[in-house]
Amino acid sequence: MKNRVTDLLGIRYPIVQGGMQWVGRAELAAAVSNAGGLGIVTALTQPTPEALGDEIARTRRLTDQPFGVNLTILPTASPPPYAEYLDVTIKSGVKILETAGRSPKDFIARAKAAGVRIVHKCTSVRHALSAERDGVDAISIDGFECAGHPGEDDVGGLVLIPAAARVVKIPLIASGGIADGRGMAAALVLGAEGVNMGTRFCATVEAPIHDSIKQALAGASERQTQLILRTLRNTGRVLKNAVSDEVVAIEQRPGGAQYEDLRHLVAGARGRGALESGALDAGLVWAGQVVGLIDDVPTCQALIERMVAECQERLAFGARCFG
Repeated sequence: MKNRVTDLLGIRYPIVQGGMQWVGRAELAAAVSNAGGLGIVTALTQPTPEALGDEIARTRRLTDQPFGVNLTILPTASPPPYAEYLDVTIKSGVKILETAGRSPKDFIARAKAAGVRIVHKCTSVRHALSAERDGVDAISIDGFECAGHPGEDDVGGLVLIPAAARVVKIPLIASGGIADGRGMAAALVLGAEGVNMGTRFCATVEAPIHDSIKQALAGASERQTQLILRTLRNTGRVLKNAVSDEVVAIEQRPGGAQYEDLRHLVAGARGRGALESGALDAGLVWAGQVVGLIDDVPTCQALIERMVAECQERLAFGARCFG
């Protein structure tokens, strides 16, 4: 499989493992890259820029293939030292940066001067066009089905992907709702040149989370995710559990809720504890509707090989139907 995405990122297959807080570590990133995709180390999973440098070095010991670093830029009263995380990424020789959240325009010039290619993840066509004008190298367009923050427009991938493909000129990667070769084939037909997966890679052997969480993802249906923080216009999609139920219940109280009412429930450290302990109801577990398409926990190698074969089969089947 060869197109603008594989050429840009230097990978065999146009399959990207999206950056995920607490999950985007060396063992997963290396496994995806070794299997022919693009693994991503999540910068803010590491407590300091120096720790990120150590994690990049650990990834290099596990793979000689290209991998990237995710830098998610979020609105916060006390922002982390984003520029220092970027400096470490550049000094470590990483040549691919996945950005998400707010616009990466403040970091684009420095990254590109160092030969770093930037893939910006966004949830709307207007933000994709803005990032393209700012100079990023590729867009990852994230549909409403996705885990994490799907934005506030509520547009699913079946509409969002071709809407973006009609106007975005740089390579386009489809994200959200993709777990297998059928979804990959659909994304390519809709105009994307690659796919980005988060939840699907959480349910793999190499994902650094407890097996009980992986089995919960594999056993869930497409109806078992929940939208939280909608009333605060900071919508997030998570696996439905006791904590997400409590968040929604507080949001639905008469008069609404403030963030401080929810802080103890949505704290990142609490979610990390759930992922590491396997206690599903101990914290938020971020997951997309694609859990309804996941029913096993393969290695990254087996998953990617299966996806590519199924994608090729689906595309060939479509060609035969109209041949």
